[in-house]
Amino acid sequence: MLRQKLDKYEPHFQRGGKWSRLYSLYEAVDTALYKPADVTKNSSHVRDGIDLKRVMITVWIATFPAMFFGMWNVGYQANTILAETGLAAQDGLRGFLIGFLAGYDPTSIWDNFIHGAAYFLPIYFVTFVTGGFWEVLFASVRDHEVNEGFFVTSVLFALCCPPDLPLWMVALGISFGIVVGKEVFGGTGKNFLNPALTGRAFLYFAYPAYMSGDAVWTAVDGYTGATMLSLAAADGVNGVVNISSWSDAFFGFIHGSIGETSTFAILLGGLLLLYMRIASWRIVGGVLFGSSVFVLLLNNIGSTNPMMSLPFYWHWVIGGFAFGTFFMATDPVSASMTDAGKFYYGVLIGVMTITIRVLNPAFPEGIMLAILFANLFAPLIDHFVVQSNIARRTSRG
Repeated sequence: MLRQKLDKYEPHFQRGGKWSRLYSLYEAVDTALYKPADVTKNSSHVRDGIDLKRVMITVWIATFPAMFFGMWNVGYQANTILAETGLAAQDGLRGFLIGFLAGYDPTSIWDNFIHGAAYFLPIYFVTFVTGGFWEVLFASVRDHEVNEGFFVTSVLFALCCPPDLPLWMVALGISFGIVVGKEVFGGTGKNFLNPALTGRAFLYFAYPAYMSGDAVWTAVDGYTGATMLSLAAADGVNGVVNISSWSDAFFGFIHGSIGETSTFAILLGGLLLLYMRIASWRIVGGVLFGSSVFVLLLNNIGSTNPMMSLPFYWHWVIGGFAFGTFFMATDPVSASMTDAGKFYYGVLIGVMTITIRVLNPAFPEGIMLAILFANLFAPLIDHFVVQSNIARRTSRG
């Protein structure tokens, strides 16, 4: 029935139809529900059974463990603080929904999940609607298809936001990421920066009070508390051990951006992407190798900087390190393309992340800026890899 309805109205969206300007939107809905009408018929051109749409859907699904755990953890952290401090419960529309559907019991999985969902879902909705508007607008003007890559950009941007980020700021950030980070360069496949990270970086520099500090990671008005990275910067490994065990940090029972706290949940989705060969193991391996080797070097340098004493396995489970490694650094468009280049690209991200975290006290987090920095150098890395291969083959005679 739905297929017949879509076929009935399709001529109105084709060139010359009364709704032709909206063909990109129609095509996006049609191909999201059914397979494309135009498919390759000659088997010699078929390389794989998975297309761009299925790749993006797989990445979207891979974020689910981090997404659902993130919603629970936002609620758990907020409900725990409310129970321990006696602060007033949430007010406004969020407070009404939480009170109507659940409560504020930190021992209740349902209460925690609903509390966190009341913060995450509005962020995701605003991200999706605002970013979708820009995607459809540019696709209509260029007479192109609406690319499914936005499904991934929207969820990644929403998951790396603090839970209490104002919604107008969410709209502004994703607008900058989509328009400036991607569309002005021609859209998906032509952008050299990760759009989700571009939007978050814009907010970080434009509104630092909302994107950093100790007050933004908990969905409780008027509450401030030290973050793992700030404790590490102040007291090194002793600071983080005093507030959390490594296992708690690994499983994600700590404050942070919505989808970045649980390394375990991120690992579940990341391993799926590695198994499906959507994410490159060379990039992931390069990030882990570069970060661990550089941290081991810093650990053996005598310094009054407490951050230099933090072991690499702590760096891996705090901040946005795991989320950036598996979901941001592996973006196939903005990363290096050559096999060797992917590893060097990952190493650069790992080293730069630790450099920013440890040696630059102005920025408590490093993975976001490190990935954007590596995005700029990805073409140069590939160039040197290709030239090296040419020179090696030429020398063989």
